[in-house]
Amino acid sequence: MSLAAILLPMFLQVALTFALLFWMIILRLRAIRKGDVHPEVAASRQADWPPYVQQVSNAFHNAMEMPTLFYVVVLLGFMTKTLDTTVYVLMWMFTLSRIGHTAIHVTSNKLAHRTPMFLLGAISLALMWILVAGRILVFQTN
Repeated sequence: MSLAAILLPMFLQVALTFALLFWMIILRLRAIRKGDVHPEVAASRQADWPPYVQQVSNAFHNAMEMPTLFYVVVLLGFMTKTLDTTVYVLMWMFTLSRIGHTAIHVTSNKLAHRTPMFLLGAISLALMWILVAGRILVFQTN
């Protein structure tokens, strides 16, 4: 498997995070310009953002949580040559679940729809860690 193919799910997750970041910035600036939030309050991090801004902000903050563990396990697996087809499929499951989770989060935001996506991502991430860490500990111990 090529390096590009291995890292593509991670690059998509990074792109999703940047898309949310820039969308959040645009919405926050728009809210300040419209007078929905005073600039000094926004600067204090105590701003009461309008719901349309807060929804995207929450999605961005979620994109900074579990994916951190994803980035580490992908790079660790790559460096230790412990990635295989199973881990690769789990990488795609995680990435696609995060895209789905984000899409729901910034649209309907229905917890009943978001939760299965969240759980799919969490389970696939945990399995990646079990496989990669297990292979390192079992097969690469001196």
